[in-house]
Amino acid sequence: MNSVGRLIMFLAIVLLTWTLMHVFVLTRVWSLPLFSAPGARRWLIAAFVFLWISFPLAQFLARSVGRGALPLDVFASVWLGVLFLLFIWLLAADVVTGFGWLLPRVAPTARSAAVVVAIVLSVVGVVQGRRAPTVHSYEVRVPDLRAEDDGLVAVQITDLHLGELLGRQWLEARVDQVQALRPDIILMTGDLLNEVDLVEPMLPVLRRLHAPLGVYAVTGNHEFYAGLEPSVRLFEAAGFRVLRNTAVEAKPGLVLAGVDDLTAGRQFNLPNQAIERALVGRPPGATIFLSHSPWGGDQAAKLGAGLMLSGHTHGGQIWPFTYFVRLVYPHVLGRYTIGGMTWIVSRGTGFWGPPMRLFREAEILRITLRHPQTAH
Repeated sequence: MNSVGRLIMFLAIVLLTWTLMHVFVLTRVWSLPLFSAPGARRWLIAAFVFLWISFPLAQFLARSVGRGALPLDVFASVWLGVLFLLFIWLLAADVVTGFGWLLPRVAPTARSAAVVVAIVLSVVGVVQGRRAPTVHSYEVRVPDLRAEDDGLVAVQITDLHLGELLGRQWLEARVDQVQALRPDIILMTGDLLNEVDLVEPMLPVLRRLHAPLGVYAVTGNHEFYAGLEPSVRLFEAAGFRVLRNTAVEAKPGLVLAGVDDLTAGRQFNLPNQAIERALVGRPPGATIFLSHSPWGGDQAAKLGAGLMLSGHTHGGQIWPFTYFVRLVYPHVLGRYTIGGMTWIVSRGTGFWGPPMRLFREAEILRITLRHPQTAH
């Protein structure tokens, strides 16, 4: 199947899932006493038709009328998160009651309680989504790191998803957060943007990101969706050095390697030797490997990477979506050790879709590099 076919298949699966979730939630709330009257059920059907079309319509209008679609975009994005929580908790109520057949008298009460829980958690998610990212600190012993480089500070940002919902003011605050950490090097592991046109006016803010050893970046899947070459040009205009299946020396003895997004590579049927191309034949020294999608850790470790940094998963963003993400990306968040290599998967600095986070707060990572024999 070619890349166009894969993309069509992906979009069809997404649309089918979106539709089935609406149908499931509608059929469950249909039986609630609140909607027992015929007139109320007509309004319920009309509401669900609007809700079903809201997110696709908002995405279309955002590309055609720009910021004029922002109110619908915000509404539809919130609904995306609310729908997920309604689906999960109504499904849990069905499991407890045997889908209404085992305990038919309890089912309406259980479903009513599920709706209340989902709405409360949605409010909590919106509040948590508005919070500034937390700075999480790590100390990592990196194989082959020179003694004189012990204590270097790398700051990782990822998954900012700049665009309609996260704009210039939000970005300015994030840049201030990063620069306050006094980084020696800044590493951006993809999904900086959703739309190139919306982010170009933010270039002066992005150019404020600076560090003595530079700012390095790799592409994420959303750079592919927005247009890979325009996205890369924007990165470069911002002063980022983009690592596209290659490796460079940040300084003698410290190597940065990175790949174009592996998830997008699979979706667009691109050659799958990216990790090997990035790491084989690289300059000597301690190697930090950047990959937006948390895949290929075993291979990176075998090829000698000492530290691998990823994003993409958002840590699931809205609990319990983490468990679904783990089916595709087993290394979904936090710190792992793979064959002597440290691998850190960030929860992301921004959000995608729902402007919500539930028990999976956004983060900026401050990583102190340590010599293997350090006493720290």
